[in-house]
Amino acid sequence: MQNVQCGWEPFALLLIDVQRDFWPERMEARFPAFPANVTRLLALCRDEGLEVVHLRACFQPDRSDWMPKYRLRGRIPCVARTVGAGTLTCAIEQPGEMVLVKQTFDGFHTPDLLTYLHKRNKRFLLTAGLVTSTCVLLTTVSAMQLGFLTAVVEDCCADEPNAHQDTLERYQFLFDRVTVEGIVERHSAWSGAVGELARWESAA
Repeated sequence: MQNVQCGWEPFALLLIDVQRDFWPERMEARFPAFPANVTRLLALCRDEGLEVVHLRACFQPDRSDWMPKYRLRGRIPCVARTVGAGTLTCAIEQPGEMVLVKQTFDGFHTPDLLTYLHKRNKRFLLTAGLVTSTCVLLTTVSAMQLGFLTAVVEDCCADEPNAHQDTLERYQFLFDRVTVEGIVERHSAWSGAVGELARWESAA
């Protein structure tokens, strides 16, 4: 049963590219807690009534929707109907959760994402997934520039270790950082920021 009293309506989680091609063995060895952390994150969101939106990469085998550099290279992750495009077990959607397919690093280049979030009156986005320095970072930065407040759930992201930590530290002026355990306790402060932003906009 959802804890809808906590007031998560303006919030959403964007769970980004938790797919087999982005989860090589070397990353699995360096971030062994990642699958369990994602499982806990989704359980928390579902229990609290915090909406989950899944973003996934998927490209056609004929290269028709590939980014130009990858067309020339002749290979790309997450080709449709391949094992690599499959979702990790820890990140499978539940009925009713939105799943959007993208062909770019930045999820907001998929126009349906912004339209959907505006329609649902979302103001604060949590982001998590694979990989920290690429699709998670670029999607989070776009969200901030499009007017959303943002926080990266850092223990539900993974990358090459140096890239992971460097991204979180270098760009934290653009987003909040939080762990799964810290989400509920940050709710009050984040809700206050959402309210303050709404008051400023209504007075402008």
